[in-house]
Amino acid sequence: MINQSLHEKYMQRCIELALMGAGNTSPNPMVGSVIVYNNQIIGEGFHRKYGESHAEVNAINSVCDKELLKESTIYVSLEPCSHFGKTPPCANLITKMKIPNVVIGAIDTAAHVSGKGIDILQKAGINVITGVLEKECRELNKRFFTFHEKKRPYIILKWAQTKDQFIDIIRKSNAPKQPTWITNEYSKTIVHKWRSEEQAILIGSNTAKQDNPSLTTRNWDGKNPLRIVLNRELSLSKNLNIFDTQAPTIIIGDISQKNKATNYSNNIEIEFIDYKDDFHLQLFNILIKRNILSIIIEGGEKVLNSFIEKNLWDEARIFDGDKFFGSGVNAPKINKPIKLQLSVGSSTKLILK
Repeated sequence: MINQSLHEKYMQRCIELALMGAGNTSPNPMVGSVIVYNNQIIGEGFHRKYGESHAEVNAINSVCDKELLKESTIYVSLEPCSHFGKTPPCANLITKMKIPNVVIGAIDTAAHVSGKGIDILQKAGINVITGVLEKECRELNKRFFTFHEKKRPYIILKWAQTKDQFIDIIRKSNAPKQPTWITNEYSKTIVHKWRSEEQAILIGSNTAKQDNPSLTTRNWDGKNPLRIVLNRELSLSKNLNIFDTQAPTIIIGDISQKNKATNYSNNIEIEFIDYKDDFHLQLFNILIKRNILSIIIEGGEKVLNSFIEKNLWDEARIFDGDKFFGSGVNAPKINKPIKLQLSVGSSTKLILK
């Protein structure tokens, strides 16, 4: 068998391949696979799109001489699946092709897989090695693992703040319904890229009313996220941008308003919860039902702090602008070290985890 340093080299290539499916595989994970014969890569593949062939299938199909598979090692960043879903089990295909060695980055902790793929391989007499670059392979699919292990989406908090730590001015009743600009066009493009990488984005009713955001990826080539707005009383104007046809939207209303008449467009759905009960748990249940693996919380002070206070977040992405407001709406506070800090024009991007 190949030594550990070469195992890591080939697993790193699996990770690079997996990233080529970013934004297209949810609710499936991103997975990459390489096949090595006599210390040479003879096949590669990755999961391109949800519903299409998995990485192992694409890697096996890319091998010209299938007889070489009987003397090869297949590397895969995530445990091969063992169930029939959109496609047949990859573990069964590996055994069918008589590949003698399998090296796995991370075990799939989803209940319908977790260890079952490895069990199929080992019962077929295949030599299985696990845990190669496991930390990196889990980081690759942090959204997937969070969803299955914590029973909630991967949560990203996002806001922009001034030099004196405000996220907004105090709005007057007759003020224009538009965002208070804190950062720059470069930051805006990055935010739209982020939106394209996640499945959903959430705001509160105050943000919807005061900023009238679209929550789309119009400055980036990518899929618009599912828009979610907290609108307890179902009181928001149907003319707001969040209710246009650019992307689907879910309104989270209070159960007490269930009988209120509504006439929204076809791409608008309403879910009802009891706002007096555990709001976050009810929200997560709605998202889990829809297989939403990740969500950006782009609301105002009240919404952001509700997640921070309950420690229900995985990343905070903050833009420090170059403006001073003097007074206004206070920015949220998180007592965690900064993991990444980068200049973005006149602004600074901070990442906390």
